[in-house]
Amino acid sequence: MDLLNPATKLPVDPASALLADGADPVQVASKYPTSSAAWAALAEEALGRGFAVEGYAYARTGYHRGLDALRKSGWRGTGPVPWSHEPNQGFLRALYALSQAATAIGETDEALRCATFLDDCDPEAARALA
Repeated sequence: MDLLNPATKLPVDPASALLADGADPVQVASKYPTSSAAWAALAEEALGRGFAVEGYAYARTGYHRGLDALRKSGWRGTGPVPWSHEPNQGFLRALYALSQAATAIGETDEALRCATFLDDCDPEAARALA
């Protein structure tokens, strides 16, 4: 256990249950605009359709919403964000999608920063999402 950088665990995101039940991510993001999971789902859908710019915008929104939530939960810019804690997965998915979208639009430096940040948060997240 690292006392200087304890693991950050986000609170339950009500959007995750809706998304898991097959709700439309647009509707979920409209109802829960602070949800990283909703924005990550939108990013993943856009990237899956080949819409890299839209995916980038959605992923960046989810990433920033996640940073806000992490800070609110006591994160100080460093330390683990465990993939095994389900409420963290929306942020980690948005971060991974941002790396993928940045690659797709030629933002190589940002793609690398995001991939490194994801690995720093939890190497298991990168493996699970790859």
